[in-house]
Amino acid sequence: MTPPEPYAAALERARDRTLAWLGTLPERAVPPRLDADALADALGGPLPDGPEDPAAVVDRLADGVEPGLMAMPSGRFFGWVIGGTLPAALAADWMVSGWDQNSGMRYATPGTVAAEEAAAAWVLDLLGLPAGADVGFVTGATMANFTGLAAGRQQVLTDAGWDLDRDGLTGAPRVRVLVGEDRHSTVDLALRYLGLGTPTPVAADEQGRLRLDALAEALEGGSGPTLVVLQAGNLHSGAFDPLGAATALAHEHGAWVHVDGAFGLWAAASPRLRHLVAGVEAADSWATDAHKTLNVPYDCGLAVVARPRAVRDALGMRASYLVHAEGPGDPLDRVPELSRRARGVPVWAALRSLGRTGVADLVDRLHLRACQLAEGIAAVPGAEVLNDVAYTQVCASFGDDARTRAVAAALLADGTTWMSGSRWRGREVLRVSVSNWTTSGQDVRVAVDAVRRAAARATGPVP
Repeated sequence: MTPPEPYAAALERARDRTLAWLGTLPERAVPPRLDADALADALGGPLPDGPEDPAAVVDRLADGVEPGLMAMPSGRFFGWVIGGTLPAALAADWMVSGWDQNSGMRYATPGTVAAEEAAAAWVLDLLGLPAGADVGFVTGATMANFTGLAAGRQQVLTDAGWDLDRDGLTGAPRVRVLVGEDRHSTVDLALRYLGLGTPTPVAADEQGRLRLDALAEALEGGSGPTLVVLQAGNLHSGAFDPLGAATALAHEHGAWVHVDGAFGLWAAASPRLRHLVAGVEAADSWATDAHKTLNVPYDCGLAVVARPRAVRDALGMRASYLVHAEGPGDPLDRVPELSRRARGVPVWAALRSLGRTGVADLVDRLHLRACQLAEGIAAVPGAEVLNDVAYTQVCASFGDDARTRAVAAALLADGTTWMSGSRWRGREVLRVSVSNWTTSGQDVRVAVDAVRRAAARATGPVP
């Protein structure tokens, strides 16, 4: 069946142009060819006075944007922590746009909500989290952290006898927040959104793991409503906090425990790597991002809260013009949004297409590629891998900071692969994150060769 007018021509052009873009990825240089300023003439200028044919608009958009696209879906992209997109998830995301459902209410959009609820149950099962937990589909890991910490703030203040809904934060008991000193900065951002201020850092070891002795000392050194934020997957090393022991310790002091597992929480889906998150199920809330390890399209974070009442009291709403569902409640009760796309549907498609063993294989393969990259980079003259490759992250130095920066710059100028520079534990590093389901052994070999060329071209002495 062909799409009805006026959609047919525009959708066909969008399909063709998208497939053409995907077809360039195996050989395409990773960086964009032009910057935003260079693209301004093609995409900007005065707004036209009249309408334009939709198919022509699609072509104009594709022509204007394509030179500025980074090959993030490429198997040779290792920057930040950005996955690709599985075929079933991409197709489902297209349908989500076509269906055009505002999936905040269970009554109004039962089809997409049913798919999201099924996906949520599968996620809880795969990750070994409590079956009765609430799962909210948010924009990404930042808002997943926000959601879990909002629920925690609600609960610990309620436990302290403070009515947050009625009285707000002014005059409330101060909520202290304990975090590992090597946590991700989005935790601080979420705390700032929540009005909780700067958290108290807890010392971490050389891999960035929160130290239990330091956490015990911090817990003993204060009182009152307390949130403890743990990390499943350090941004630089990939290391995991001692989740089970730290959670038990925090609970002894009445604290709410939130786990930032933006990419690392998926280790629980692998029998081979599950030991990394031992005890994670005992926490109170968890955050992850399905666009990272699970490889679904943007935007799709998951906020999981063990005590549904806490998150619904923190974020839910009621209005006379809405038709509210009984039973499991509405999606809008679990997230800081009312209007939103059905972003959980691509999660359903990804999980259905992979199955339990496929998810485990995906996670294991990402770890394998990280180990292969670390081994290859370590063999480059002057290179030193600084972290234990327990999961999907690799950090390398090439001597002093100046030479490491030079290697990173030469690598990006080469364009064969993308590995971002960063700073970790007082040193400049080349940071590698393996997140894409398509990354192959050949991609690893090509990337390592690019690192070798960059190191040879970089200025500065080889240590």
